[in-house]
Amino acid sequence: MNVRIQKRRASRQRKIANQLARRKQRSIKRLKRSPKGSADTPVLACGNIRYEMADRQRGISYGGIGVMMKLAQHIGLPKAIDDRLHLLKFHVPYHESDHVLNFALNALCDGRCLQDIELRRNDEVFLDAIGAERIPDPTTAGDFCRRFLQCHLDILHDVFDDARLQVWARQPAKFFRRATVDCDGTLVETAGEKKEGVDIAYDGTWSYHPLVCSLAETGEVLRVINRSGNRPSHEGAAAQTDGLIQLLKKAGFVQIVLRGDTDFSQTKHLDRWAAEGAEFVFGYDGHKTLNIQAELVSESDWKRLQRPPAYQVATVPRRKHPNHKQKIVSERMFRELRLESEDVAEFEYRPIACKNTYRMIVVRKNLAVCVAQQRLFPETRYFYYISNMKVAAEEIVFEANGRCNQENLIEQLHNGCRALRAGLNTLEANGACMLMTALAWNLKAWAALWLPETPGPHRERHQAEKQKMLRCEFRTFLNNFMRLPCQIIKTSRRVVYRLLSWNPHLPTFFRLVHALRC
Repeated sequence: MNVRIQKRRASRQRKIANQLARRKQRSIKRLKRSPKGSADTPVLACGNIRYEMADRQRGISYGGIGVMMKLAQHIGLPKAIDDRLHLLKFHVPYHESDHVLNFALNALCDGRCLQDIELRRNDEVFLDAIGAERIPDPTTAGDFCRRFLQCHLDILHDVFDDARLQVWARQPAKFFRRATVDCDGTLVETAGEKKEGVDIAYDGTWSYHPLVCSLAETGEVLRVINRSGNRPSHEGAAAQTDGLIQLLKKAGFVQIVLRGDTDFSQTKHLDRWAAEGAEFVFGYDGHKTLNIQAELVSESDWKRLQRPPAYQVATVPRRKHPNHKQKIVSERMFRELRLESEDVAEFEYRPIACKNTYRMIVVRKNLAVCVAQQRLFPETRYFYYISNMKVAAEEIVFEANGRCNQENLIEQLHNGCRALRAGLNTLEANGACMLMTALAWNLKAWAALWLPETPGPHRERHQAEKQKMLRCEFRTFLNNFMRLPCQIIKTSRRVVYRLLSWNPHLPTFFRLVHALRC
């Protein structure tokens, strides 16, 4: 019986591969075909269009949603949520997992706010595709968020951690060489006047100030903790970092690195993190004592900091376009700072709250004050990083600069999956909404990690596809893997997603489908 099933699956895979190859050849041939007609004829010519309603055929535009539902089932996410998160006394008919996944599915279908759930709720084809008779409406979803307390948010974080442990367990040994945790705060501005916890932030806006902790290697969101707008960026970060260190140790990571800007260099915790085997690189606020110590460093101890190029030119270098901004600055006699060179040095330093001594890496920026392209006088500024990593000083600088990639991730949470929104009226409710919507971003990362790296001649290509899917923006992910027009065929035993169009990413998509089937 098993041999027969394997033969049937292999036959189905060959059929899909042949269909994809034919679609690809047709697309390539169409693009190479010489255009018909004269050059005066517009290419975008509207033909004789007619609209009709189909009687039997039914389809959806987000055909990739079935794979994400299958992935959630495979890692046991719905069952874990229902077993551990208890917010509803009666299930009539929704369970806690239905509400949580409802937020994630709304983001995966490019929903911008809670009201967009109503579109999916009234789409019977979408409901058949996900195997649901109905889904919660926006009002019910908001009421579910208002039931959350901080203890419930902690439970939901733990459930997501257990799910990610299952995904990580499928990765090769090289995956566990290092885990880098980035922490930062971001502002979620709101114009609402009746939102509990909202306050005036450092930039003068009324907002919330959530803390975001992420894993740099995969881009996963590890923690989303909503806070009042007037709270400092580092508040609560140490407690979350302690829990993440234990999580990463449990997963089996060999090297754990903590990174953050100057607000996160909480010196009273450095000795504890170092004792637990974690390495760290934090920005450090410069003060008078540090500046004096940096100026006392011998000139022979300074090394010129050579930064690697941002990218390698694959073909021929292009001609540079004129710098119009620089032209305006010069014409209007604006004063500007121009970076001439950078030097790096280090010395031992023991913060007041620490018992141990750590490396203080100092970057000396040699600047020139210019007006109208004329150099007036030099200026020197110092930037500091505290670390216990045993690598070269310049490597620590590059390590600290690598944390800036988290800004891109936070931007994706703001404008990609739109998790960082404040559409409800309490601090915990908005925190729950942020956390459940951010699950859509994590499902994207877990889908990429679930892709198998098949040994053989295609291994490098499969690894490249995995990294491309892992690093892509949320909008690109939706376009490549979610927005797949599908005909939905519902039978007594299964729901068939029949793809109606081709795109270059379908081979990767079907590898994921096959991995989930097996």
